[in-house]
Amino acid sequence: MQTPHATRLLFCGQPVSTDEMEVIKSVISDCVGLSRTELANTICEILAWQRPTGKLKTVECRVFLEELDAISILRLPAGRSGRPRGSRTSVVSSDIEEKTISGSKSKFDPAGIVAVSSKEDNARWRAMVDRHHYLGHKVPYGAHIRYFIRVHHPEPVIVGCLQFSSPAWRMEARDRYLGWDDTARRANLQKVVANSRFLILPTVRIKNLASSVLSLAAARIASDWESRFSVRPLLLETLVDPARFSGTCYRAANWIEAGQTTGRGRNDRQHQRHGENPKTVFLYPLTKDAVKRLREDA
Repeated sequence: MQTPHATRLLFCGQPVSTDEMEVIKSVISDCVGLSRTELANTICEILAWQRPTGKLKTVECRVFLEELDAISILRLPAGRSGRPRGSRTSVVSSDIEEKTISGSKSKFDPAGIVAVSSKEDNARWRAMVDRHHYLGHKVPYGAHIRYFIRVHHPEPVIVGCLQFSSPAWRMEARDRYLGWDDTARRANLQKVVANSRFLILPTVRIKNLASSVLSLAAARIASDWESRFSVRPLLLETLVDPARFSGTCYRAANWIEAGQTTGRGRNDRQHQRHGENPKTVFLYPLTKDAVKRLREDA
């Protein structure tokens, strides 16, 4: 990397543009709750800083960010102590009893969502999702919040999991619905949050539970996200695989069907998988003027 007096900064030998620096500073400013590695992951995902294999250049990006911090171009959060680099998050067997439950929702009220916070609860959440969700457990990019779904039977019992995480950098159906340009997207992308996992355990058959949970989450996520990451979201997004699900619960919870993805996936920058396994895009504005506010430049 060049010195602050040089005309251009370099990342892995390539010039870093003014627009890219704006994205970097915006992510660091907006995602104050993330660690340095999480910030590097998010920046690499947004800017497509990756190897030919598609793997993100997270290690190189973190070094680059720390060099910028050292010469006061930006200010990173304090480094955290944690696992050695290269270690992986383990998934342990869940010790939550997965009970067979069926009937009308009124039998099991009050239903609710409970934020996952402790190390033990995170391990249980990962185990349930890894075992029962068709996508399994993957460490999400950037910021994320996880919840357990709970009903009373008559004592509280966990019946599912939710995860909200950082949004996709580009998604044609969403971007078309919002009508924003690149400048507005760069300024406001962190005000969009993705519902990246939603699981009701296969042993649970409670009518209208899924749509009710989505409504509970929509009423709560803005405050929870702002409290943890100092950004108040304006829009929720999610992807539904139409080969597996119809999206009925999202429609029942008043989410808007905005279209379909191209089927490329996050790392298909060369369009080699265009049209493969497209997903249905659903959106949920968290305020009446969400679209207008997201179109505005910061």
